[in-house]
Amino acid sequence: MNYTEIIGSISTKDLQPVYFLMGDEPYYIDKLSDEFAKNVLSAEQQEFNQVTLYAKDITTEQVIAEAKQFPFGSEKRVVIVKEGQQLKNIELLDAYLDNPQPNTVLVISYKEKSIDKRKTFGKNLAKKCVVFESNKLYDDKIPSWILAYVNENGYTIDNSATAVLAEYLGSDLSKITNELDKLMLVVKKEEQISTKLIEYHIGISKDYNVFELQNALGERNVVRANRIINHFSENTKNHHIVPVLSAL
Repeated sequence: MNYTEIIGSISTKDLQPVYFLMGDEPYYIDKLSDEFAKNVLSAEQQEFNQVTLYAKDITTEQVIAEAKQFPFGSEKRVVIVKEGQQLKNIELLDAYLDNPQPNTVLVISYKEKSIDKRKTFGKNLAKKCVVFESNKLYDDKIPSWILAYVNENGYTIDNSATAVLAEYLGSDLSKITNELDKLMLVVKKEEQISTKLIEYHIGISKDYNVFELQNALGERNVVRANRIINHFSENTKNHHIVPVLSAL
């Protein structure tokens, strides 16, 4: 199932016993985990029928024991496991997947990597439960992703602004959405998001990005090129040398 399909299943309460959310892009994994936490049970039902576990503090056997419990005063029980990549002997879940508790929704958040699909447990996952894989976006896909996110929220943004945000913030979707959400709180919907608004509200300047460096080099403007390069050297966290050089 993809992200939209899982969101839809939560909305309609057409739920499966086990969801395994994995991959090196944490943004969608966190979003889905939050949806399961907020929208499967009512606030009253959550008090007795929802538990969030952190893998570093528990064992796989404890996860299984929690998942096997029956709900109290509710049709469903929700068990969410955070940072599942830290769970030792996670392959022990294989036996539970053969006969999961039908009244439990077990959600495992397995970030930073994916289960090895060449191994038995990896092969069995897709056969026995819902697996969602969240992969990092390539850098060249980030501007279009920013555009889509802004449009989905009822705003517009020009191409220069998407390029500046992508170049400055990189491919960290959580960081990008955090900055955009703050920006959309202060910008009117009828006002197009521009580089000027980004510079004023976020502090990202269009004058110091790889595109302006390309222009300065093309115009043989040594003074301006050196000024931008000096800015990059003083802000290496936001201007890594490899992507900067590859763009030139």
